[in-house]
Amino acid sequence: MSKVGNSPSAVIRGMWDRLNPMLGGKQIFSILFGRMVPYSGSVRPLVLELAPGKARVCMQDRKAVRNHLNSVHAIALMNLAEMATGLAFAYAMPEGTRSIITALSMSYLKKARGPLVAECDFTLPDFSEKGEHAIEVLIRDREGDVVARAEANWLVGPKS
Repeated sequence: MSKVGNSPSAVIRGMWDRLNPMLGGKQIFSILFGRMVPYSGSVRPLVLELAPGKARVCMQDRKAVRNHLNSVHAIALMNLAEMATGLAFAYAMPEGTRSIITALSMSYLKKARGPLVAECDFTLPDFSEKGEHAIEVLIRDREGDVVARAEANWLVGPKS
């Protein structure tokens, strides 16, 4: 996979590779990512792990992401799930390819409270061929219980 270029994937990969090993690097990366993608940044994510086809992203429970039931809002959880899959694809994508989410569904299994971690780990597709890929994301609370399960469908392939 190419490490050169100015594509969003190359920028994300380059920033992560430079910042991750540094003390406080994950926090700096997460702040910069939130500025690059303001809607995703609205949940103040902390990217814990990022590799080709793998991401772990944490979100703190705070008033701004809560609903009327005193738990984390459903759409904040959707945002977190989509972000995890998007980052895992973005980190892996070679120059000359692109991706777009085409569907996102979620099952809410338990009220989400406290720090939450979204995790996905999947086998990368062949980026040279256009295709749609369903990726599962689990969101867990501090006890390790799954509070939500999402499926994100991504269309990936070469730029036309």
